[in-house]
Amino acid sequence: MSAPESVLPRWDMTPFYPSLDSPEFAAAYAQMERMIQEMTAFVDTLDSLETNDGLRELIARQSAFAEVGGVVGSYVGCIVEADTRDTAAAARMSQIDLLFATTSQQQARITAWIGTRDIEPFLAESEANAQYSYMLRKRKTQALHQMSPAEENLASELGLTGASAWGKLRGDVESQMLVPIVLNGEAKQIPMSAIRNLVTDADREVRRTAYEAELAGWKTVETPIAAALNSIKGQVNTLTKRRHWDSPLAQSVFQNQIDQETLDAMIGAARESMPHFRRYLGAKARALGIEKLAFYDIFAPLPGESRVWEWDDATKFVAEQFHGYSARMGEFAERSFRENWTDAGPREGKVGGAFCAGVRGDESRILMNYQPAFNNVSTLAHELGHGYHNLCMSKMPILLQSSPSTLAETASIFCETVIRQAGVKAGSPADKLAILEASLQGATQIVVDITSRYLFEQSVFDARVSRELSVDEIKAAMLQAQDDTYGDALLPEARHPYMWAAKPHYYSTGSFYNYPYMFGMLFALGLYARYEQDPDGFKSMYDDLLASTGMADAATLASRFGIDTRSPEFWRASIGTIVKDIDTFEGIVG
Repeated sequence: MSAPESVLPRWDMTPFYPSLDSPEFAAAYAQMERMIQEMTAFVDTLDSLETNDGLRELIARQSAFAEVGGVVGSYVGCIVEADTRDTAAAARMSQIDLLFATTSQQQARITAWIGTRDIEPFLAESEANAQYSYMLRKRKTQALHQMSPAEENLASELGLTGASAWGKLRGDVESQMLVPIVLNGEAKQIPMSAIRNLVTDADREVRRTAYEAELAGWKTVETPIAAALNSIKGQVNTLTKRRHWDSPLAQSVFQNQIDQETLDAMIGAARESMPHFRRYLGAKARALGIEKLAFYDIFAPLPGESRVWEWDDATKFVAEQFHGYSARMGEFAERSFRENWTDAGPREGKVGGAFCAGVRGDESRILMNYQPAFNNVSTLAHELGHGYHNLCMSKMPILLQSSPSTLAETASIFCETVIRQAGVKAGSPADKLAILEASLQGATQIVVDITSRYLFEQSVFDARVSRELSVDEIKAAMLQAQDDTYGDALLPEARHPYMWAAKPHYYSTGSFYNYPYMFGMLFALGLYARYEQDPDGFKSMYDDLLASTGMADAATLASRFGIDTRSPEFWRASIGTIVKDIDTFEGIVG
């Protein structure tokens, strides 16, 4: 059961604007509109400018816009995610989406212009210019994968009523669903996010009931959600072909600042490791006193007394362990709690899951659906890791304060590792086992389940080239992906055919949102091993790496620590640290 909503904090958005209808917000919104109009006029003059002059002016104008538009967009987006029923915020977000479509069109024209220019003299002009080397050279590559300006403009405009609209529909459907369920003899209707949270209940009958209610709930909306999936993947396939990418995966790899060799090495090591994770799942079944796990048992707590992590306990523990790593990280966590950066509790209208949104400078906001268990403490540390990454980047020029998902997830999972290691060292025997199990739960999700998502998404993209997929075909593809990864560790009749509906990541206008989490975890484990070897020397290098994620690809940044991301051995070694935990867990359970 979740903590009462009254004791869980909601985030404070007033440091940015007093309210959505305040004069301060209205002024910022008007300024953003004005800057977009002025940028459109400036882009019209680009062809008449010398390269160096044009680049200087572009960087200045885009930096100024990012300062204003980033806060406006994040502010309204957070309000909508916290309550999708807020019609005023949703309407304003729709207006912002239209404005940002114009900026997308501007970016396409700017990228095309950069593609025609020799940028090297500009980069050689000064150190200040040279820091934009990676960004500008990447834009030159992107220029090779653009349609004509007219086609890019049309794609941007249609995207609002195409993939973006379908993704919003799926999110609205989930957040506003009330699912019928009977618990303890009482019939009620509760949000889908609350239904999904019941997978952590200690009572297997409650978990089974929630699982069946969840599947029944998804069944009622499977048609529109399948339409959303088909439409988004169809649009991505079409644009991928038009932009001369070999596949959606090739585009994703480029955007995530890795290469195919790195991805193949990592996925290959993950697939090799499946028997080890099945050993863990078999041991967990024995610990629960059942022959084999159902899907609804994956997140079940182990029998026996284990610590209940109320919100105050979680924040105190995270702050203490972050301080144990470094004063800077600990003070950052304390500041986030003191200034109410987190919207913690589940409620009707609020989206499920968790995220961290960078809003302004070193300030972020975190959304969660907190439950008093260690895996939720880990989620808090994860999202604060994203916030710490934002802090490290905040001193960089704003156009370089970016990170692909691969490296963004490294920061978050490194912070998870910090608190897990501390919890295992300091806890009681029961706490240590619970933390070890929670860690293996998370690792299984990232290595096993994310591999299943990767395989599923690839199969959907491949099939969607020729036609739409039926609901039954999508469900079959999901079950096949689960069979290829979980294998015989799960009851065949109790898998989850609707995980494609439950996971919002499939509905972004990008693609392959899944594997960056695996990269992040395994890269973070490799970095943590370097930290244990040289704690003092590591910390400043690590902060520099986080600050630089918009300035180099992953392989280049990894090489600073002697890591070769293209080597299967690196990924096997990182997975090997998880296998040691599986061996320990299996030895305890018997």
